Amino acid sequence: MASKRRAIVWSDKDAPRPPAEQSTDRMECQADAAQTSEGKRTIARFSGKRERLGQMRRRIGLMFQRNELATDLAQDIGSARWLRGTATMLGLSAIAIAAWPGFSPVEAAPAMRIDDRVRDEFRSQMIMPLGLGADSGRRMGATFRVEELASAPERPRIDLVATLTQGDGFERMLRRAGVGSGEAEQIAGMVAGAMPLSEIAPGTQVDITLGRRSSLDAPRPVDGLSFRARFDLQLAVERRENGALALVPRPIAVDATPLRIRGTVGEGIYRSARAAGAPPSAVQQFLRTIGEELNLDRDISATDEFDFIIDYKRAATGEIEVGKLQYAAIVRDGQPRKQMMRWGREGLFYDAGGVGEQRQGMVAPVPGPISSNFGMRRHPILGYRRMHSGMDFRARSGTPIVAVSDARVVSAGRAGGCGNAVKLSHGGGLETRYCHMSRMAVRSGQSVKRGQVIGYVGSTGLSTGPHLHYEMYRGGRAINPASVKFVNRAQLEGRELANFRASLARWQTVEPGAALATLVPASGANEEPVREIDRLENRQRVN
Repeated sequence: MASKRRAIVWSDKDAPRPPAEQSTDRMECQADAAQTSEGKRTIARFSGKRERLGQMRRRIGLMFQRNELATDLAQDIGSARWLRGTATMLGLSAIAIAAWPGFSPVEAAPAMRIDDRVRDEFRSQMIMPLGLGADSGRRMGATFRVEELASAPERPRIDLVATLTQGDGFERMLRRAGVGSGEAEQIAGMVAGAMPLSEIAPGTQVDITLGRRSSLDAPRPVDGLSFRARFDLQLAVERRENGALALVPRPIAVDATPLRIRGTVGEGIYRSARAAGAPPSAVQQFLRTIGEELNLDRDISATDEFDFIIDYKRAATGEIEVGKLQYAAIVRDGQPRKQMMRWGREGLFYDAGGVGEQRQGMVAPVPGPISSNFGMRRHPILGYRRMHSGMDFRARSGTPIVAVSDARVVSAGRAGGCGNAVKLSHGGGLETRYCHMSRMAVRSGQSVKRGQVIGYVGSTGLSTGPHLHYEMYRGGRAINPASVKFVNRAQLEGRELANFRASLARWQTVEPGAALATLVPASGANEEPVREIDRLENRQRVN
């Protein structure tokens, strides 16, 4: 079926067209274009919707080309084209004049909403905060209205925290905080009357409140002072209405019931004990004590039980103080396999039979490296090979020499090529000798303890320089000192052993978890003390 066509005819003379458009028409309508006579062209268009829409766009474009509104007024002056351009200019000018803005007042933006936070921000830029000690913490830029004061106003009071450091004195600490010498001496005397100042632990923090001073050259008076003197005592110094200072002790209820922890070893002592509520420091003490007697990997099984008791203090204010380990045991099948209890002034551990803890390992006689070992070697002075019957430790002249174990001094004096030498007898046929000393610190027949200084490093006798020649003998024969380990174990006897066993029986009566019961406030407590956590965090700290 043949499609409908519509023909449009125009003359090149009536409507000249730009070359670009002519080229475009030729490309789009090449199939339907046909040349006619007298320079006229006929273009056929399809009547489809898309073809009609495209033809409409081309018609509008041709119309604007023929009737150009905005023209160059410098060309063809007086022509119809120039008149159209002039009319366009006048019309646009009239529209611009009609839209010219007036000079009437313009409405301003609405005022911002001012709340308490914004108002405080504005206050920080005002003069008024200076009279209140600049509570905003802001600095204000100086303007021509700011006048310099002869003297800045002082705060009516100052709250600060002073710390008692290691080796510091209580009175010296108060003076460093700004307390006058007279009041510092008075307060230190008042505190010393309640407890020795030497018992105040280093690191104790003291809250101090200083009041307004009477003159610029006078120190600020103490309005109040408070600190934790002991775990069970808080001391405060207050100024009465008559102006006198008074010491106010505030006892704190403390429960000193020992804490007993008992449980099954399971996957490990540390994890199981921590799960049972034991403090980390207590578990470490237990492992260190039991580890001296048993092998923690081989001698303890998962079904065994651990049992230990520690000093444990709880204050009514909530603080906890973990003390030393007092009792440690490993239980197997309901029977103690190993029991250790602290005993004596030295605080050593003894087992249930009264035998002291095992202390093993040779103590180095001097803290220096080994320069020559036991065995055959070429003598540095004699020049030939011979047996070196000891160990040489390199050390500076004057370095202290200590006994490797408890012993009795067999001899102390000149010993030929050994120079100044000390010989010790440790019992059981075991002896040690220390040679080339510059000076001896013991005499023959004296008893010495492990680690006690017996002399000083030198270079006496056949020696090329300062060092210690250390020898060891068993039954009179020289042996290699590196092959021997010393073991010291004390044994309780008689009345002391009986007292030890009675104390061990008392420890067995401590109930596990009894130290965690609810505390009853001590009677006579004047006032609930201030806890560390409740202290003001914005107090000034004095270094």
